[in-house]
Parts: sequence; structure tokens; C-alpha cells
Amino acid sequence: MTLEKTFINPPDIRAPFGEYHHGVVITQPTREKWLITSGQLGIGKYDAIPKSTEDQTRLCFNSLHSLLAAAGMDFSDVVKITAYVTDRNDFPTYMAVRDEYTGDTSPTSTLLIVSGFTRPEFKVEVEIIAVRASDA
Repeated sequence: MTLEKTFINPPDIRAPFGEYHHGVVITQPTREKWLITSGQLGIGKYDAIPKSTEDQTRLCFNSLHSLLAAAGMDFSDVVKITAYVTDRNDFPTYMAVRDEYTGDTSPTSTLLIVSGFTRPEFKVEVEIIAVRASDA
């Protein structure tokens, strides 16, 4: 069984910081397509980093939306969300934004409170796994 892997870096989100991709679509002979993303930070395409947790969370989910679209998917295909937040008090803000994007799909979800990221201005990072029956 051979897996076809297509790495994606949509042009409307910030380029990766290093040697990695924002997402990978995996198509198997079973005709399932998988998208596994790198963590998306609250940073705009041109390096703008908003101060608020809400705005950073929106940027994370907008980037995830772009990755899903590039893979021919949407939030209804998301089966797992993993999020990292630096302040426990930001949990309700993160959840409210997340729920706007995921709606009634209720994917599995993990939220971790972390001490920080590579740059102190980052407050949120989100990654997803999505699966869809392949069009092939």
C-alpha cells in the first residue's frame, strides 16, 4: 500500500518559520484523504501579531481554514484539534472562537496550558487532523 503525500503551504498565510510544512494531505488506496497540520500561531501573513488572545486565535483558525481549503476540505472534516494556550484565563476566549469555526462538528479536542512559545508575544497555537473520503 502506497501513501501519496502532498505538502501544503497556502500562499495566503505566513510562510513556515523553518524547515517544515503547514500541512500534509495523505491519500491512501482506501480512498481516504488525511490532512495533518503543523501548529498554527496567531501571526498574520506579513508577521503582524495581535496583542489579544481572541485575535490570535482567529488568525490560527483562519490559517487552518486556508489549509483545509487547500486540501479540498472544511471544518466538518476535522477529527482532532490540539491547542496550546499560555494563560489559563484565556480558555473561555479560545473556546468561543474555536466553536465559531467548528460549529456542531464537535471533533476530539485537547487543550494544554503551556508556559510559552518560541517568542513571548505568542499566546495560542492550534493544530488539526482532518479526514475525508477521497474524490478519486
